Amino acid sequence: MRVIAGEAKGRTLKAVPGMNTRPTTDKVKEAIFSMIGPYFDGGMALDLFAGTGGLGIEAWSRGIERTVFIDREKISTDIIRHNVQTANMGSAAEIYRNDAERALKALARRGQRFRLVFLDPPYKMITMDSLMAQLMENELLEPDAIIVVEHDASHRYPEQMEHFDQLKHAKYGDTAVTIYQFNSLESHDGNEADVHE
Repeated sequence: MRVIAGEAKGRTLKAVPGMNTRPTTDKVKEAIFSMIGPYFDGGMALDLFAGTGGLGIEAWSRGIERTVFIDREKISTDIIRHNVQTANMGSAAEIYRNDAERALKALARRGQRFRLVFLDPPYKMITMDSLMAQLMENELLEPDAIIVVEHDASHRYPEQMEHFDQLKHAKYGDTAVTIYQFNSLESHDGNEADVHE
């Protein structure tokens, strides 16, 4: 597992031992970033079920200014710290041990807003549509923010949700990636923005 492109290209990232965390493979990661970027011009990213931190580190390497990493497991936050150091992210990373819902409330109190959100929970969790609604309710999303959901290929999230439009859906073996764009009330004239910036 490595950083594929950008500032930290080629750096090898450590995986979380055991079977509870399945890191995004380089193939799937490459596919995700070809769909949503591949490069960014600043903004903040949230890696909510961060695991190894691979997605959030890749986003920073490709131009995101700062990434917040959240995971409830101590072993994961320790690995994220190691990987963030390997990537030489420095102060561009914030790492917190917390569960997803409590973390969203804490981030909302700080008034943070994200341009890019990764939701890559344990595959038995199929409630990311509910979590996206919480992101919106807590005002954590910039207008036109992109949300990347990685999930079991046997589950299908809805194409349309209130304030979210599905931009892409793709399967890679038993893994699926569904990408949404947030259409906030603040959004411009209603024309759908291109996912490629």
